[in-house]
Amino acid sequence: MLCVVAVSGNGRRAVSASSDKTLKVWDVPSGLELRTLRGHRNFVNSVVVSEDGRHAISASWDKTLKVWDLETGRDLRTWKATLVGSMAWH
Repeated sequence: MLCVVAVSGNGRRAVSASSDKTLKVWDVPSGLELRTLRGHRNFVNSVVVSEDGRHAISASWDKTLKVWDLETGRDLRTWKATLVGSMAWH
């Protein structure tokens, strides 16, 4: 089940978070799925994308936050957290 979608400030990238523990990176102009991000161990309930569409931060019911490189799909950093309901990138 799709939970939430975040779009970069430049409108070129979107990232969708899902109950299947993954995130999907989309090219908005073409509608093509670029990659699937795997690493959370539970429902991914929130995501934000950087202005330039190069990075995202996701929150999961596994009580972690992950920073992603959207160009490579790499998990750059993981933090332990409490349950996060929503996020914003400034």
